[in-house]
Amino acid sequence: MVVVYSQCSKGSACVQAESPMEFACGFVYVPPAANQKDVQRSNPNVIKRSALLPPINRMRPRNPPPPPPTNSAEAKTTKSAQTAQKFIEHLEKKEDVKKDVKPSSFYENAEFHLKAGAASSVDTPPQQITPPRRTALLPPHMRPAAKSPPYSQPLPSSDTNSQTFNYDLPKEEPDMNTDPWDPNYSYSIPEGSGGEVKLPVDTSNSVSTQKAAPPLPPRPSFMKSVPEYLVLLPSSRKSSSSSQTSPSASPLDSALTGSADKGPLPGNPNVILVSLGKLLSEERALPIHGEPTSCSQCGSVLDSCYDNVVNVCNFCEPCEVRSPPTKPPCPPNGYQDGLFLLRPDDKLLSPADALLLLCIDISGSMSITSQVSEGEQVVYRSRLQFVQDAVLQCVQKLSQQHPDKRVGLITFNHQVTIHGYEDFTSRYLSGAELIDSEYLKEAAFSLPSPPPLSRTKDCLQREVLGLCESGATALGPAALLAVAMASRQPGSKVIICTDGKANTDLGNLEVEDNDARSLLSSTIFYQDLGEYAANQGVTVSVLSLEGTDCRLDELGRLADRTGGKVVISSPHQLHTEFEQIIENRTIATHCSVTLLLPKTLRVRGEREAGHRATREVGNVAPDTEITFQFGANEQDSEVSAPASGSRVCVQLQIRYRQRDRQTLLRVLTADREVTDDSSAALSSLSLAIVQLNSSQASAALAVRGRFLDARREGEAQRNLIERAIEHNRSAEDKQTYQEWVKTMEPIYNNIHNYTRRKSVISDSQSLTDTGAALLYNMKHSNRKSISLKDKHKA
Repeated sequence: MVVVYSQCSKGSACVQAESPMEFACGFVYVPPAANQKDVQRSNPNVIKRSALLPPINRMRPRNPPPPPPTNSAEAKTTKSAQTAQKFIEHLEKKEDVKKDVKPSSFYENAEFHLKAGAASSVDTPPQQITPPRRTALLPPHMRPAAKSPPYSQPLPSSDTNSQTFNYDLPKEEPDMNTDPWDPNYSYSIPEGSGGEVKLPVDTSNSVSTQKAAPPLPPRPSFMKSVPEYLVLLPSSRKSSSSSQTSPSASPLDSALTGSADKGPLPGNPNVILVSLGKLLSEERALPIHGEPTSCSQCGSVLDSCYDNVVNVCNFCEPCEVRSPPTKPPCPPNGYQDGLFLLRPDDKLLSPADALLLLCIDISGSMSITSQVSEGEQVVYRSRLQFVQDAVLQCVQKLSQQHPDKRVGLITFNHQVTIHGYEDFTSRYLSGAELIDSEYLKEAAFSLPSPPPLSRTKDCLQREVLGLCESGATALGPAALLAVAMASRQPGSKVIICTDGKANTDLGNLEVEDNDARSLLSSTIFYQDLGEYAANQGVTVSVLSLEGTDCRLDELGRLADRTGGKVVISSPHQLHTEFEQIIENRTIATHCSVTLLLPKTLRVRGEREAGHRATREVGNVAPDTEITFQFGANEQDSEVSAPASGSRVCVQLQIRYRQRDRQTLLRVLTADREVTDDSSAALSSLSLAIVQLNSSQASAALAVRGRFLDARREGEAQRNLIERAIEHNRSAEDKQTYQEWVKTMEPIYNNIHNYTRRKSVISDSQSLTDTGAALLYNMKHSNRKSISLKDKHKA
């Protein structure tokens, strides 16, 4: 097995510079909320509370239960003394320090309570007793800043062995062991609030409410490191310390808010970039012959290069099921690259030169002229003349640089013409022949392939110069015939150049507002034709002229499925556009990319909403790049998100066919660390990969008419990029981001400028030619094309 290891530093944004697989983030980011949910799910004692109930850490503003009635003053005094003694013993057992309390039925400040109790018994009913003062401890981060409480005083004595604690308790304390439970009273104390608890307002005119509470005992010297005291007073009593500090400015709130980089990230930093154009690098190594060892459930390629190791799937089995002795090791801080030659016994075919078929519109609309300046003179030239000049220049250049290139010419108006060369005379198809799809395919298979351009150059130039405009636009039959002819040589190209809508029976695009059945039939026709071309390894590009309406939203399906281009060109730029399409050669066909993740993760944005997703790419050019998104599997309640600090394996399988029709499988397995630290994810984020993913994902949604979803996707990733720029403070990234936002402007704000009016037969909106060309190209964009567009706009 061809295995290549690459060591990289922790947090690296990519696995290897030459690898077709790169990660936008140096980690697998899992939001903290997902981890907290996993902790709750793993604790069986957690009880779910109704959303209608108040929070647990809030205290209900209820009065304490009244003391039990007694018939005699002596019994009342005895009861109070016993209760106080029990409470003192309870405190002595709870606190691990010495306490010097006088063994009396009352405490040291009993006189104060006697006076307060007498006044209360006269003016206040028994059930209106003022709530007791309570004492709590604060952790260090919740201590009041700057000023200490007025009741905190240093201990004059330094003796740490014997300290006196005076507990200021009411005269009568309810027996915690004998008093019945009162359902209307809550003994819960708020946790971590850090502020004043508002108890019920005391509306009585008791004398005790008018007197100030006695001070707390002085703090012992050995408790300097212990948190400050916090006095919980009734809401009717206003203290100077509480008025100076508001809950909104408490240290706890500032600790909870923290830095913005610690919160959950917007968008999704878990993006994988697959540079399919780098597949040419596999020619450096000899592949292993035969199928690899694969998992029977998920299809992952198992690691079989280790001796004495049982193959266990890392992707379809839960982590807790695996035992460490049988778990195959993952590549350390890098990736593993394997190349397999499938079906090595098949007879190899000589890679014949791929075909280039030019499918040119010569309908009556191509006779429309436009003004052109030639030196000091102003002349009028038709659209067809511009196309003829562009084709002649391309033929001339190809004959010099690639004389073995095979170029064919097909034109269409009310009929379809396959132009001849040497001993082959031109053939014409018209009438009923243009309605039957099977007949068109059989006719294409019966035609001979054009010879090399070195032999047909002169004949081809004469055929181009002899073209003239007339008739309707049989674009659908011509496209089908061209794709069928090119399908005999995988890697062939078809370039359709037109200035109007197809208006014959097969593939008619002029019936959008008249006949719903015909429109649906045409949509299905171009979809099926795109699938047929991709399965045969044919790339179809569509080139239209400015100021025309060709229904590129439907016709562009051919280019979208086969990896071709959708271009709207001015007549003066036709030659340049033709050359760029021709030079973008096909390096592989029948390409499909499969992403495999552990069950704790799932692929996002794909039809397979699980841990495995396959994307049919079809034809691959040197600059072809695709992206995937993934994240924690929050849909499956039985699967928990990976824990922060753990490592997960990600596998990419790329299956494709070479020019000699050999089928290869490239398997890349990467090992990544999981984190819930937003700062770490932002520091290692590659903005270029996130921007490319946002462009491709938003455009893919928009071309299907999901404009709102496209906008949400784009805005989420834009917020993530803005957060990363703010965190990293990179001027270069900020400039790149501002230029990229201009490219995404149609998705964010102006999508209505690229849609047609609603059809009479449907409530959906279709794209204009400009919108279709923009979104199809954005869907198939790469990092280089985005940067070129940004520089051009700047």
